[in-house]
Amino acid sequence: MILASERFGASVERLSAIHDFEASPHFTEAEKAALRYGQAAAKVPNAVTEDHAKALRKYWSEADIVEITAVIALFGYLNRWNDSMGTILEDKPSAAGEKYLKSTTGWEAGKHK
Repeated sequence: MILASERFGASVERLSAIHDFEASPHFTEAEKAALRYGQAAAKVPNAVTEDHAKALRKYWSEADIVEITAVIALFGYLNRWNDSMGTILEDKPSAAGEKYLKSTTGWEAGKHK
């Protein structure tokens, strides 16, 4: 059986290793640069440095970087909106959070039940 996550390039191994992507063999150096950038961009205040930009340019085109940044910004917006509004999680995302995040990060649905 092929999991839906695997059809879109996210194997169980990659999902399980995301919080320790730096040490994981499941991510390329290009992906690690993008993940570092994403972590820095998601911080408040924004923590992106010129080193992040240089690392991205080593692996990604300007169009790729614009797309990566757009996705980070969109999900930042959606996370703030959903957190502020206490949006109720659907069954599948809630189950995925319980399965993949609770044991590794202590994730809880909180006000999103």
